[in-house]
Amino acid sequence: MSKDFFDHYIEEEQRLLGEISEAEFNKVIELFQTAYEDGRQVFVFGNGGSGSTASHFACDINKGVSYGHDKRFKVICLNDNIATILAYANDTSYNDIFVEQLKNFMQPGDLVFGISGSGNSENVLRAVEYGNGNSAITLGFTGFSGGRLGKVAELSINVASEDMQKIEDIHLIMTHMIMQSFCKKLGLPCKKDGEKS
Repeated sequence: MSKDFFDHYIEEEQRLLGEISEAEFNKVIELFQTAYEDGRQVFVFGNGGSGSTASHFACDINKGVSYGHDKRFKVICLNDNIATILAYANDTSYNDIFVEQLKNFMQPGDLVFGISGSGNSENVLRAVEYGNGNSAITLGFTGFSGGRLGKVAELSINVASEDMQKIEDIHLIMTHMIMQSFCKKLGLPCKKDGEKS
């Protein structure tokens, strides 16, 4: 690997992070704060790398922020139940794998959080649109120009890059920032000394 490649990659990451609006990010924190205080469910989902970020985020919040507390976050990752996803994909349509799960569990006031690098994943869009139409609060993390998700979600944070890996990098960093912000709010260490990972 050349030093030019290394330097350019790091510089691009720093530039993209620097373009994220602190005010918009604080609005994201407010959405999660409201969900926590009101005992609302948070549904998070995506495809591919975005699905991995969604799963990682659910783990961080459900265990990392909630463990040891009587009052806990309720985060459900819709791309983690493989059997359910395969059943809907096989019997109806891959486009329905998230929205049909929301129909089982979502209540008014819940937070529906879709992650899509392109902003155009149809299954993510259908779920967010269902949330909008059924009194949920909707959030999107996007890339490129934001795609349709950037317009459909009530609040969206866009990483304005055409490099999918860097978009996914920044999305993961932002989910870690959400986690650590609540560790601080709740007076928790983000990782105890000697804790196994």
